Amino acid sequence: MDKIVNDILNEEMYYEKLENGLDVYFMPKKGFTKKYAVLATNYGSNELEFVPIGEKEKIRVNEGIAHFLEHKMFEQPDGGNAFDKFSKWGASANAFTNFTMTAYLFSCTENFYDSLEHLIDYVQTPYFTDENVEKEKGIIEQEIKMYNDDPDWNVYFNCLKALYVNYPVRVDIAGTVDSIYKITKEELYKCYNTFYNPGNMALFVVGDLEVDKVMDVVKKSNNYDVDKLSNKIERFYPNEPKEVNEKEVVAKFPISMPMFNIAFKDDNVGIKGNELLKKEIATEILIDIIFKKGSRLYEDLYMSGLINENFGAGFSSQIDYAFTIIGGDSNNPREVKNKILEYVEKYKKEGLDKKEFERIKKKKIGNFLKYFDSVNFIANNFIAYKFKEINLLDYLDVLKSIEFKEVEDRLHSHLKEEYCVISIVEPSAK
Repeated sequence: MDKIVNDILNEEMYYEKLENGLDVYFMPKKGFTKKYAVLATNYGSNELEFVPIGEKEKIRVNEGIAHFLEHKMFEQPDGGNAFDKFSKWGASANAFTNFTMTAYLFSCTENFYDSLEHLIDYVQTPYFTDENVEKEKGIIEQEIKMYNDDPDWNVYFNCLKALYVNYPVRVDIAGTVDSIYKITKEELYKCYNTFYNPGNMALFVVGDLEVDKVMDVVKKSNNYDVDKLSNKIERFYPNEPKEVNEKEVVAKFPISMPMFNIAFKDDNVGIKGNELLKKEIATEILIDIIFKKGSRLYEDLYMSGLINENFGAGFSSQIDYAFTIIGGDSNNPREVKNKILEYVEKYKKEGLDKKEFERIKKKKIGNFLKYFDSVNFIANNFIAYKFKEINLLDYLDVLKSIEFKEVEDRLHSHLKEEYCVISIVEPSAK
C-alpha cells in the first residue's frame, strides 16, 4: 500500500491496486462525522462501440445502455432492492451516469463498514432477466419523456447537437425511447462484463476511519475472477471534425421568455493528466474574467436588459471533447451572442486585466481549500479526475503554476467565432 502526503493541503491518502486491478483510495479525515464512499467505472453513455471482453469483433450497442445498466444494478437476485439495506443502516445512497462515468455512492455517520461491504457486493451482483429488463423500459421511457418536455434539458442537448457532428456526447445520456426498447439482457451483460471490470474501476473512501479496517472490508468483499477480468478494453469513437455541426438550433416550448445556450467547441483535445488539468483551470479563469457576475460583459448585458440573474457560464472538459457553454434567459438571445463575440474580440485586441487574473486565481485557491472540508466534494471530484489521469491532490500545485499568458493564450485559441453555436428555446404560440 502506498501513502501519498500533500503538505500544502495537510492531507494524506492511501492507495492500493488490488490483485484484480481495482484501484482503491482512502483519505482519512479525523474529526469528521460524515463518511463517504464512491465506487465508479470508467464507462458512460459515450461508450457505444467496443470489443466485449472475451470476444474479438467490435460491436455497437444501443444508445442509453450505460444509464439503463445503472438502473438495473439496484435490483437484487432475492427480489430486493440495494437501497433497502442502506436505508436500514441509516445511509444515504445514490448513483449517476454521465457521458464518461457511472458511479455508485453512499454517505453515512454510522454503520459505514456494513454499507461499504454492501456497496461493493451489489455492484458485483448483476441480475438481468427478460422480465425485469422489459419492466425497466417503461420506467426509463417515462424518464426520457419527462426530459423531452423540459426546456432546460432541450436547450442544452440541442446545443451539443449543434456543436458535434459525430461524437456521442451529442446523444442524450438516457438514449431515446426507440433505442432503449431494443436493449436486451444479453446486451446488458456484455456491457457489464466488459466495463464493470475491476481494472476499469476505482473506489474512493473518505472519513474518520481506520485504513486497515477499510482495506480489510474491501478485500473481503471483492469476489472477481482475476484471470477473466484483467483484459484491456478496446473502445472506438467516431472521427470528429474541428468544425461545428450547425450554427443555430431553435425549438419551441410553452415558456414565457426565450432561453439560450451559447457554446464554443474546443479543438484542443486528446490530452490528459496535468496537461489537461492546466488547460481546464486556465479556461475556468478565462471564463470568470469575461463572463461571471461583475465582469464588464455581464454588467453591459444586464444593464441593457438583455439578461437577468440566470446568466452563467462554465467549461465542460474530458480527454476527447470539451466546450465552454454560456446560458440564460433573454428576449433577444442572438443579440446576447453578438455582444459576447464583440467582447471576445475586444479582449483579444486590448488584452485581459492582469489584476483581475490574480484576484480570480487567489479566489480559486481559497475556494479549493474551503471545499476540502466537504467529503462529498473530495470523493466525487477525485473519482472524476482519476479517469482523466489527474490526481485531485495535484490541483493546488497546478493552479498556482498557471500564468497570465496561459489564460490569454486560451482566449485566442478557444473562443473563436467559427466554433461558436447558439441553441434557443422560444415561447410557443398560444
